[in-house]
Amino acid sequence: MTVSAWQDTSRDPGREPGRNPGRRPDWGGQDPPPREPVFNAPPQALVLVGLIIGGYALQSVLPGDMILRLFAFFPAGLPYGRWETLATALFVHGGWAHALMNAAFALAFGAPLARFFGPRLSGWLWFYGFYLVCGVGANLAFYALHASSTAALVGASGAISGLMGAACRLLGGHGRVGRLTSRPVVTMGLVLLGVNVAVAVLGSAFVPGAGGAAIAWEAHVAGFALGVLLLAPVARLAGRA
Repeated sequence: MTVSAWQDTSRDPGREPGRNPGRRPDWGGQDPPPREPVFNAPPQALVLVGLIIGGYALQSVLPGDMILRLFAFFPAGLPYGRWETLATALFVHGGWAHALMNAAFALAFGAPLARFFGPRLSGWLWFYGFYLVCGVGANLAFYALHASSTAALVGASGAISGLMGAACRLLGGHGRVGRLTSRPVVTMGLVLLGVNVAVAVLGSAFVPGAGGAAIAWEAHVAGFALGVLLLAPVARLAGRA
């Protein structure tokens, strides 16, 4: 869908270009500027949104206990070889509100990083590789603090926090890799830390989409830190620095 800022009245009898500023401007005989699409997020980000929403749509029609048993991350199970769940848990969610909220954040913070890596196949691979590394790293950070926990950890929040950290560095660098101490990184880092400290102290009752379930705030903080720290070396490896 596109939105036009002007209306073609060139065939109206007696119309003279430029006479009425409320109508079509005079482009000097040239074609008007191309119209910008309203929704032009990079396809990598849109596919990620589809994976999150589609994954939960599939999950919602399958037995919930089977999905959790197979794909959720249980820290206590990691020493027994459940390493794949560090990644599969990113595509399992606790409810529609949880999945939709993560999808919205994935679109918002994934779009700048997808544009940064570019539209080629290599850009897709770097984008999703970065996403998975941040998500797996965030889950490992949770494991380091709660190795004996038998609670199921699900959701893409750790990985999306990594996208958030990377997007803040790009914002601080005006499309390039900005400084670690740039204003967007520091501001968003403090906001994220404050929100997650509040979750740790007060619980998750005030968090939209949480449904009263416990929130792995440690994974959020770790994911953001990974996104901030890893963007520069990954950009160099990808030839984008």
